[in-house]
Amino acid sequence: MHTIQIKLQHFLLSFIFLFTGFAKAQFDEEQNSNELESHVEFKVAPIFDDEDHITLRVTATIDEGWKLPSMREIPEGEDGPIPTDITFEFEEGDFELVGETTESEGIEAMDPIFNSFLKHFKNEAIFEQKIKVNTAQAMLGVEVFFMICDKEKCLAPDIDFIQLQLDMEQQSFAVVEQEVELSEEDEALTESLKIELKGDAKAEIEEGQKQEKSYATIFFLGFIGGLIALLTPCVFPMIPLTVSFFTKGARTRKIGLINAVMYAVFILAIYLLLSIPFHLLDSVNPEILNNISTNTVLNIIFFLIFLVFAISFFGYFEITLPNSWSNRLDQKASSVGGILGIFFMALTLALVSFSCTGPILGSLLGGSLTTDGGATQLSFGMGGFGLALALPFGLFALFPNWLNSLPKSGGWMNTLKVVLGFLELGLAFKFLSNADLVEHWGILPREVFIGIWIIIGAAMALYLFGLIRFPHDGPKAKLGKPRIAFGVLTVAFVIYLIPGLTNTEHANLKLLSGFPPPLFYSVYEKEATGPLGLKAYKDFDEGVAASKASGKPILLDFTGWACVNCRKMEEQVWSVPEVYQVIQDDYILISLYVDDREKLPEEQQFNYEKPRGGVKKIETIGDKWATFQTVNFQNNSQPYYVLMDSDFKLLNVPVGYTPNSNSFLNWLNQGKEKFTSLVGK
Repeated sequence: MHTIQIKLQHFLLSFIFLFTGFAKAQFDEEQNSNELESHVEFKVAPIFDDEDHITLRVTATIDEGWKLPSMREIPEGEDGPIPTDITFEFEEGDFELVGETTESEGIEAMDPIFNSFLKHFKNEAIFEQKIKVNTAQAMLGVEVFFMICDKEKCLAPDIDFIQLQLDMEQQSFAVVEQEVELSEEDEALTESLKIELKGDAKAEIEEGQKQEKSYATIFFLGFIGGLIALLTPCVFPMIPLTVSFFTKGARTRKIGLINAVMYAVFILAIYLLLSIPFHLLDSVNPEILNNISTNTVLNIIFFLIFLVFAISFFGYFEITLPNSWSNRLDQKASSVGGILGIFFMALTLALVSFSCTGPILGSLLGGSLTTDGGATQLSFGMGGFGLALALPFGLFALFPNWLNSLPKSGGWMNTLKVVLGFLELGLAFKFLSNADLVEHWGILPREVFIGIWIIIGAAMALYLFGLIRFPHDGPKAKLGKPRIAFGVLTVAFVIYLIPGLTNTEHANLKLLSGFPPPLFYSVYEKEATGPLGLKAYKDFDEGVAASKASGKPILLDFTGWACVNCRKMEEQVWSVPEVYQVIQDDYILISLYVDDREKLPEEQQFNYEKPRGGVKKIETIGDKWATFQTVNFQNNSQPYYVLMDSDFKLLNVPVGYTPNSNSFLNWLNQGKEKFTSLVGK
């Protein structure tokens, strides 16, 4: 729903945005598939404690890759799936519940979907309820209301009902098969859910195809981060010195080239090796990286570390590893010689340059650990970073004449370090924001966070224009064009941030989605309205009537209050002016919430016979719309978007999560063109 984690790709994107004007990197995300199974099976059995007490055990067996939310209520103001809920049905006087229902230990971690610290179960969950039995033989019903989630989505809530026949004298029980005879009212209400879809796209409603999430973009952004580190004063001057050592100090040019290339390979290998310990942790327990790195204490530690990094980049002190380490490795490289000596030389470079690369590596580490990418994401980031540092040594050894084209070392490198310091300072407050959101301290609501970034950005602009100076800055000189250009970009960035302080539609800073606290975490009172203030009908029939009256087609939006990808679509795609305008002007929006637990009027409640057997009680608004989606579209994942006219003629193929605004806009326009052609016939 709302993002509170700092991601590796976002971190590096900030560097690119400020230094090169690179606006956005697009990541593929898996599209919701047509999930029609519940992915969890419940079994109920009593444990006979004594002659009039039992412990009723409900065991949930969960499919691989899925998780069941805890019964624990979500704290107010925090996002999360609907908690699992177990209720007991029996004749008054037959049973007495003793105490509260308990649950097994489970896993407590930062949930990558909801960005909240939540408890869930994988593989198996056990719930137990102590019960006093007042009669020898009695019927006991157990109703489990649950929502099942994977790494990217939660399916619509469902209900499982199991009934037991208890015999306390024999200390035995039997599961009673449900035999629900559907009434005429049940059949009529079931029939009322069905709509007769028409149009060419009807045959194309089929299972969505998942896309493999590629790490190529993450590797590329790591490479960009490495290039930036390459330009720092700790690394840049080493390039001509090292290349000259290999090309001129070797017995032959061929040996010199081989040695330089090996040196570059070892630099890459060293940075990849840094991620190996995290893979070992990941193999012990896939949850461990998420558990240890997304808690409040660690986020505060990252906040403090980034403050130190920023002050170091400003030039007030240097973060260096002990000189004895680099001296010892340098001696080792000289004495050993050969390939092993070259490895020690590469390791020496990594240590000597730590004062400049350390903060950036720390950012890579922090960014990777606070996502669900874990060790794999860290390896791709480290690989890109190491390759960027290694390439120049190999390339300049192969083409030594290129050395003449390198810019000379000078004050521009210190300027780069100071700018990196401002970026580290901004990222520091992101980690503090993470802790604030988890603990609900309220010290960094969205507008305060953005205000701090505006101050940091303004200070950075003043520095770039020469109005603020730091210890290692040289004598005042005429500002160069690149520095002025970066200063103008920074001012533009600050101006872009200013609407984020307002309580208007412009407060949604789409380019920074995932960095500031979510829109709801605000100093302003937020009213619950349709998405982005759009007019949205919450009832299908009312929306269809509005479509007929207005002559506009329908955008049918299957969504959920606890649907994270639904919020992402609304905040990042629907908020694009062109998309927003088309939805507002050209469509009747019908948003059906499949997890709405408000009870239907009694006359609208009914029993629905599932196609694969069993009966589902339709008691809530969410039950109705989730079943409506499954019956008519053979799909029960959200978000799910359908374009149709008021006669239920599909205008194109329905889509799920579509994070690319251009693709979604094209889809809307195709539907609009199809509708226009139908009306004209």
